[in-house]
Amino acid sequence: MASMLLALLENEGYQHITLVDRGAAAIEPAGQHDVILLDNQLPDIAGIDLLPRLLAFPDPPSVIMVTGEGNEELAANALRLGAEDYLVKGPKLLEALPGLVERARRNRLLRSAKAQVEHELVRAERLAAIGEMTVTLHHELNNPLMGALAEVELLLAGGTLSQEQRGGLQVVRDQMLRMRDIVKRAGDLQRADSTDYLTGLSMISLGGQDPAPAVHRGRAVLCVPDRELARISALLLRHAGFRVDRIQTPPEAAQEAARLDTTLVVLSVPGSGDDPLLGFGASPHRAYALVLLVSGDRAGADSAGADLVLTLPFDPAEFTQEVLAAMPASPPRSPSRAGG
Repeated sequence: MASMLLALLENEGYQHITLVDRGAAAIEPAGQHDVILLDNQLPDIAGIDLLPRLLAFPDPPSVIMVTGEGNEELAANALRLGAEDYLVKGPKLLEALPGLVERARRNRLLRSAKAQVEHELVRAERLAAIGEMTVTLHHELNNPLMGALAEVELLLAGGTLSQEQRGGLQVVRDQMLRMRDIVKRAGDLQRADSTDYLTGLSMISLGGQDPAPAVHRGRAVLCVPDRELARISALLLRHAGFRVDRIQTPPEAAQEAARLDTTLVVLSVPGSGDDPLLGFGASPHRAYALVLLVSGDRAGADSAGADLVLTLPFDPAEFTQEVLAAMPASPPRSPSRAGG
């Protein structure tokens, strides 16, 4: 059985595959793999008992439990303990294996993308707090600083100071100007990167900021009810240069799609039924690309005239590339400029 599974996975393109026949031998290499097929019938330990140990790594692998036929209770326990899925030994095992492994791989990538989304949210909250602090600095520090600097300039303009007094005031003025520049850099801050200050302490870096993305691909209308999937999709599209607006329903998305600045519409749909687009009217002469995310049977979605149909879960590593390939052959849009 192991030889058949190994050959099948190699034919599917998986290259880094490790085969072990005991639970004790699985622990060390487990943290170096993305997906583990775990048979419950091991000679030294039951797979269900080994499962928590395999999931204890900081970045645990996705585990697919391999069970015997009629052992639904074991499969349910494995899912409760954190297994990604289960595979039943039987005539359909080889047929089901590639799809399960690929789904586990994509779900793992989506979890990684979700972690990145959470990082972006924390970063946004941090920047918002910095913005509030900048306003405080201008009010509480910058205004009196400018008043004091004006008094120093008046003293330096007078002719009654000794050379020593004048030198001291010039040092004071230079330091006050430096403080003014620090407040200004804080006001211009677009990131919240930290740098080491002392052992165990960090401070926000006020150094140079990254330039804004050079590519502007227009506006993306995103209609995805699943909150986590919507956040991941929005993050990937923003990184690709789109300005993303989330819309609640397909009919509302159709109205938003009619705007001239819309270059992409992404809809999450069931993919089947009498109305596979759930009320979204896709114009055959549209100027935007239409991408459908399908959670079930995609037959209806394939016939709906979309530029791209992706089955969920999609691969976040390939999502942006596939969407950009579906875009109309036109140059990226730049921000509009006023003028004649």
